[in-house]
Amino acid sequence: MLWVYTLAWIPMVFIAVTNGVVRDLGYKKYTTELRAHQISTLTAAVLFSLYAWLLERRWPLESSAQGIAVGGIWFVLTIAFEAGFGHFVFKHPWAELGEAYDLRRGRVWLLLLLWLFALPSVFYLLA
Repeated sequence: MLWVYTLAWIPMVFIAVTNGVVRDLGYKKYTTELRAHQISTLTAAVLFSLYAWLLERRWPLESSAQGIAVGGIWFVLTIAFEAGFGHFVFKHPWAELGEAYDLRRGRVWLLLLLWLFALPSVFYLLA
């Protein structure tokens, strides 16, 4: 089951990119950059939750340990993707990428990562 959920992470990239495009081409011009980041993070959490719920309905997890393993895989893949694309493709310095994790400055990306980690277990427990 882990391989199914690992492969199921790939569409999450497209969900995230689409969410970012909607932010950048839509509401970002009507608010501050920080507020757009926060709204986008919230909408990503909702979209990922819906997607994870659909996955759990289609391929039910077998245990809470499996949920933790899937959450860990999603967590690591997401950080690796963000860091890899951000630094090596978009050429952002590591310090700038690290700023996305600064909760003291209102950057809530870390909360989304923690939610991604918890999602499979949450839906396993709710099923």
